[in-house]
Amino acid sequence: MDPFQEEGCQAVEEGHGVLVCAPTGAGKTVVGEFAVSLALSRGTKCFYTTPIKALSNQKYHDLVDTYGEERVGLLTGDVSINGSADVVVMTTEVLRNMIYAGSSTLERLSHVVMDEIHFLADASRGAVWEEVILNLPDYISIIGLSATVSNSEEFGRWLSSVRGDTKVIVSEHRPVPLDQWMLFGKELHPLFKAGDSATPVNPNLVERIEKTHPAFRDGRSFDPNDDAPFEYVDRPGFRSRSRRGRKPLEISAAPSRSPRPLGRPEAIRLLYGQGMLPAIVFIFSRAGCDGAVMQCLGARLELSTHEEASEIAAIIDKGVADIPQEELEVLDFHRWRGALMRGFAAHHAGMLPAFRHIVEKLFVKGLLKVVFATETLALGINMPARTVLLEKLVKFNGEAHVDLTPGQYTQLTGRAGRRGIDTIGNAVVQWAPGMDPREVAGLASTRTYPLISTFAPGYNMSVNLVNTIGLTAATRLISRSFAQFQTDAAVVDVAAKLERARNEASESQEAFEATAAAIVDEHEDIEISPEEILSYVDLRRKISEAEREARSASLESHRKEILTTLRRLEKGEILALPTKKQKRPMQAIILQPARDHQDPRPLFVFKDGSVKRLGVEDFGVAPIVLGRGKGRLVPKSDAKHALAILRRTRLQSPKKMRLTPRFRPNKKVTALREEMRQHPAHRLPKDVREHLASLAHSVSRSRAVARKLAREVESDSGSLIRSFHAILELLENFGYVSSHIDPPVDEESQPTRRVELTEAGHTLARIHAGADLLIAECLEHRVWEGLDPAELAGVVSLCTFENRRDRGFFNDNAPTEAMAEAMNETTALWASIAREEEKLRLPFTPEPQPHFALAAHQWTAGAPLDYCLGAAAACGAELSPGDFVRTCRQLVDVLQQINAVAGEQEEEHAQQLAKTARRAINAIRRSVVAIGR
Repeated sequence: MDPFQEEGCQAVEEGHGVLVCAPTGAGKTVVGEFAVSLALSRGTKCFYTTPIKALSNQKYHDLVDTYGEERVGLLTGDVSINGSADVVVMTTEVLRNMIYAGSSTLERLSHVVMDEIHFLADASRGAVWEEVILNLPDYISIIGLSATVSNSEEFGRWLSSVRGDTKVIVSEHRPVPLDQWMLFGKELHPLFKAGDSATPVNPNLVERIEKTHPAFRDGRSFDPNDDAPFEYVDRPGFRSRSRRGRKPLEISAAPSRSPRPLGRPEAIRLLYGQGMLPAIVFIFSRAGCDGAVMQCLGARLELSTHEEASEIAAIIDKGVADIPQEELEVLDFHRWRGALMRGFAAHHAGMLPAFRHIVEKLFVKGLLKVVFATETLALGINMPARTVLLEKLVKFNGEAHVDLTPGQYTQLTGRAGRRGIDTIGNAVVQWAPGMDPREVAGLASTRTYPLISTFAPGYNMSVNLVNTIGLTAATRLISRSFAQFQTDAAVVDVAAKLERARNEASESQEAFEATAAAIVDEHEDIEISPEEILSYVDLRRKISEAEREARSASLESHRKEILTTLRRLEKGEILALPTKKQKRPMQAIILQPARDHQDPRPLFVFKDGSVKRLGVEDFGVAPIVLGRGKGRLVPKSDAKHALAILRRTRLQSPKKMRLTPRFRPNKKVTALREEMRQHPAHRLPKDVREHLASLAHSVSRSRAVARKLAREVESDSGSLIRSFHAILELLENFGYVSSHIDPPVDEESQPTRRVELTEAGHTLARIHAGADLLIAECLEHRVWEGLDPAELAGVVSLCTFENRRDRGFFNDNAPTEAMAEAMNETTALWASIAREEEKLRLPFTPEPQPHFALAAHQWTAGAPLDYCLGAAAACGAELSPGDFVRTCRQLVDVLQQINAVAGEQEEEHAQQLAKTARRAINAIRRSVVAIGR
């Protein structure tokens, strides 16, 4: 074993808590597996938690191979196998739920291994890790296994403060060294210059790019996110100029001397020739991964031998034996099977789980040579390769395209190099226009990726804490979270800045008062105090701030108007657009509507013949839709045809259009201006007034800085506690908790507030979902009673489904009146919750999304997969088969909770709801949804 593994195992044996931080593939799981062995040898129990079900399944099978099926269990929500075993692998949420429920399974538990513990930085699920750490009894040892983070000592100090003695063991050593490469054109170049730390980036690589790509040398940039750097190439006879000689709108392409980036099949062949397979090619989109497979099929790429292909086929056929043939046809099974037999495949969350598991199995066996994967593959699944290839260094984060962080780069490239198989791993970045190898080298060599807590109290967490440990202890526990620990450390620095700012403000005020008094003394007809001058300057500063706020609000309003307009544009519509160069607005016709709902960029054809995609940032005000062109644009219409339609259609444009929105002062700005005009200092002679104001400005500015820092300190100190009490206030308003003031027990003590759960609160305590309060409200108001199983599944999906893109509400999603009524009542309850959340400044409960409701209803009613996918698409849901299965399983998880809660109540209506939920669960769990659970 490596020294860090021996040190970690020894610390576990000595009874310490342990945090092991080491690179991906370094072997830190050995320390966790030692804890499993130690617990079994001592007759106690060990839980092994992971962030994702795929990793839980993999670790379960690893431990079964070592200890046998009778000693190992698996609990993931979907699957429950031998849950009372001495070693149980589970997702972290399952352990959190056990703790709150006071499960008897926790008896004899001595060790908890938290694999990928750095996942507590995850925005949506990270709080669960801190809940477990804070709520587990102190006698249980926690063994945290983390990727390398730069603030491991800070994290370790927090663990020691809340769990007791915790040893932090950090290793930067990779057992398989990693070589960094850049693929430029058809050549592989080392990214770093060997043996020269002063000049880390390879100068030959930089020189090669500068010679062949002048734009890089000249400092011009190109959009690295754009697969097609331009939409329109001049065609013979189509380039036009106006009579005045103005150039049409043009999009410049990359210089022709630049080597064309290799296509995916060519890049794979190059890696194959260098002996760098098997490889994982990270592509940050599902469509890109599937497209890469299609490209390799089209290029007739063959990476498997005849014997390997036969073995692959046997594993595939065994893995899909339970899937009906008609659904395999819907899933394009034969093409997928053909790609696997040739040695390559895609791997992403949109795949059917059964298909994804087959890909993982084949890759681990060495039968697949290339996997095109999204970043989900980097989340700890044991699929190392000899080489990792990154096509881009930007990814879409749900809102915008952003650069990879050093931590993400390290996590992805950490898959390269198989311990015990390879002597070297390879990280390859494919060059694209706009990519600077010096920046890539900085990214690859950066070692600062801190772990930032995302912990925040929620409804379910709050009622469970109050119910299990009481209000006082719950408040203390939240104040001990890693989030508050980090915040408090930051507050110390801000408080020091505040003290300095206050001293500076005091000193500058003393100097100003002396100077101002002297100036006033020089003018016998002026009577004004220094404080009045300061208040006048403060008032002018408030006016400036209010004007900025009003202008920003106006710009944001116009931005939303532009965004809405671009989203709604349809092919063939003619618009008027403002322009600097022409007196009248320019007309354009839409050739292609927006493809991306988040960043709409329709394709415009202008009267001067130019063609360009325009987005929100290209407009100051929204374009005006004038009408439709005279003629029909068929799917294959080109820009020339669209131009002809635009030129023969006569539509009147407005005479003028502003390039930017007009700013109009709001009521606040108007009131402040009037207050300034009435101020005594405003009536002073202008020269004296402005002289005094200029002297007072530095004092006002120092005061403003001090006030800002004071607000920052106040906001950060105890921010989580304030949020927790706001949640309790909302829950009391809705009847989930009740509070009482207990009198002091003696003369020296103070009255104490006691919070208790109502019957509804106990229901909420058992609902673990993003929309937990909404689900509890629907149960409390009996909104979902009287529905049949399919209707119940459809309505409950409003609380579980999250569309990948924002669409709108579709009332025609409901196939029955009863379901439509229940959907409307569910949405009305959400609105009442949202109003209270807004008042108390709490995060909003996710808005009900009806896009999956029809598909859920039809699947539960027995419709085939292709029909349900079509129903989802018709309602605006973007679902691949894998998404469909995952969404159904999330729905089943909530239906199981409804069954458990309602089933324990004696009322007939509750028993009937539980029965309906069970019937819905059984109906949903069929075919592809049931396979591979």
